[in-house]
Amino acid sequence: MSINEAIQKFLNDLLATRWQEWVSTLTQLASVWYARKNNIWVYPTGIVGVVLAAWIYFFLAQPPLYADGVLNLYYLAMSIFGWYQWTRKKEEALLFPIAWCSKKELTNGLLLFAVSWAAIWALLHFYTNSNTPILDSLVSATAATAMWWMALRKVENWLAWIVSNMVAIPLNFFKGFMLFTLMYVVFLLMAWAGYISWRKVATQTAKSI
Repeated sequence: MSINEAIQKFLNDLLATRWQEWVSTLTQLASVWYARKNNIWVYPTGIVGVVLAAWIYFFLAQPPLYADGVLNLYYLAMSIFGWYQWTRKKEEALLFPIAWCSKKELTNGLLLFAVSWAAIWALLHFYTNSNTPILDSLVSATAATAMWWMALRKVENWLAWIVSNMVAIPLNFFKGFMLFTLMYVVFLLMAWAGYISWRKVATQTAKSI
């Protein structure tokens, strides 16, 4: 495919974008913006976006992107959990301020990634008609790890998001989801900005202890 053909395909697919994809994209962009700002609205806006995204991946994609659909259901569960965690306080102080992972939290996150990647790949490879099981499962596993760390307000969540978005961009382009492709490009930029912002806060907090 030439560059001109790729651009034309992109524009044609963008014009054919369904309303569910538009709403999902806008609410997820808002969610990432709120996450970077350490604002609790990251979760209610994110919930709207992931519910619509799950519907798209399960019922509108051809063939269905099963791992991405399940991943968005996981996002839904983790959004509810994260919403609860972010509002917990002890003597007016947040129980989970922005911080770096402890060795245990880092190890648990990496184990979650490894197990998730292997399990999702096996599920896709042996039990579905997915034609991109490796990349699909990689996006899902890194994002699952990122959501877990984000619920605990760990800086490393942004690094996991960066990896996940870098893989999701070509995957969604290949599948013809042009608006989602653009969304993940923006997500990548916002994840990098979020990492810089949270790293600064975590470093300042560590110095004040």
